Amino acid sequence: MSRHPVIVRSADRTDDNAIIGFDPPMRTYFLQAFEDPATEQPRLWLGTRFDQYPDLASLIAAAGEQGFDIETLDDEILVDMAREAAQPRGRSLMERLGWPLS
Repeated sequence: MSRHPVIVRSADRTDDNAIIGFDPPMRTYFLQAFEDPATEQPRLWLGTRFDQYPDLASLIAAAGEQGFDIETLDDEILVDMAREAAQPRGRSLMERLGWPLS
């Protein structure tokens, strides 16, 4: 799983410790930002379902629709995530066993 630090901004807040990446078992790009200090869980977490954001453009668009901009995405990060996303992936163990995912 790739995990890269980025900056995420909205109209009223900024997270300098946000994470963007690609999750191979889930076959989706993801974004985590604005960690809740009490729970240590991200308040913004996109890419939590199988095949939810199969390409980076769809993740960036979803973040934008919620009022968030992703900054500091450089070429090295883009290439690393694209390389990982391009690898063929089969169904996960949970999918093969038919376990509910909700």
